[in-house]
Amino acid sequence: MPVVLDSTVSLDLADEAATGRLAAAIAASARPGDLIALTGDLGAGKTAFARAFVRARAGADIDVPSPTFTLVQTYDLPSGPIWHVDLYRTERPEEARELGLDEALADAIVLIEWPERLGPAFGAALAANRLDLTLAFGIGENERRARLTGHGSLARRLRSLKLS
Repeated sequence: MPVVLDSTVSLDLADEAATGRLAAAIAASARPGDLIALTGDLGAGKTAFARAFVRARAGADIDVPSPTFTLVQTYDLPSGPIWHVDLYRTERPEEARELGLDEALADAIVLIEWPERLGPAFGAALAANRLDLTLAFGIGENERRARLTGHGSLARRLRSLKLS
């Protein structure tokens, strides 16, 4: 059972399927202008979450490649556009600014892996409606621990999500 404290939720994810269910629950309540900032160690499940999120919004098992080398993958879905951004290969915050994230947030849902690469000033100002999702390795090989903190309207939506 998740523990809810203000706008923060912590829960255990038994396997990748549980990560997918979490992504689908969040995808169902996401709106254009939302930013989902995905943090965690390499291999902790950030891309697995993003893939499940995009597929849930698409309502189909579409191809969702990792944007590790392209930096951005966009999806023009009937439910609205999604930008999946991976900043792992960026070296300076200025590189991230050149991607057009400000413009994307005007009408898209934006998923960002490695958002800490944005730098503190740019990252903090990026989106008032933001969900910070940190994934950490659990005890078992496939287990993960998720910590979600909602800001702005995502704080209210996070409290109303059915997460288990």
